[in-house]
Amino acid sequence: MNLIILGAPGAGKGTQAEKIIAKYRLPHISTGDIFRANIRSGTPVGLKAKGYIDKGQLVPDEVVIELVQGRLSEEDCKNGYLLDGFPRTLAQAQALDKITKIETVINLDVDLSKLLARIVGRRTCPVCNMGTNTAWDSYTKECPKCEVTYIQRPDDTEETVKNRLDVYNNQTVPLIEYYKRAGVLKNVNGMGTVDEVFAGVVEVLG
Repeated sequence: MNLIILGAPGAGKGTQAEKIIAKYRLPHISTGDIFRANIRSGTPVGLKAKGYIDKGQLVPDEVVIELVQGRLSEEDCKNGYLLDGFPRTLAQAQALDKITKIETVINLDVDLSKLLARIVGRRTCPVCNMGTNTAWDSYTKECPKCEVTYIQRPDDTEETVKNRLDVYNNQTVPLIEYYKRAGVLKNVNGMGTVDEVFAGVVEVLG
């Protein structure tokens, strides 16, 4: 099965993606991983992408699409894959349609106002990277394992999260409409526990 997972920042895409690839034995295709692999290997398109990344610029759609097309042509994608973080724009989605046939787009549907509080409340142990949240009953200021104070990641501040949600509204929401019109969008309630959300994912995938 050829899948895409969509959702707002902090909706749990990464967690659900891990569970999907484990259950359905699909390769997890993320543009970040593709960039790093091609840059490490020194491929022509990887070097092209590196030129933009080193300048702090967004990699243009045509370069991203070329990288994704190359990855999808590899042997492990023959029986399906899960795309995560791509496409990000309508232009990328339209280009992807010329490369491959997407069967299902999983959209983790969340309440954005509650999501903001969830992300801003996230804390991480700087030593073991264990995560917690100020909203949880089990929350303590120190990691019980490492006995150091949890920290808030720079991209989890309220201002940064609001900016990320603005980008999501401008870029991803039109994608949701695009795939809804194509008849492949499946909404899954993303506000439950990890297992509850995954049960919803399994239900739509069958």
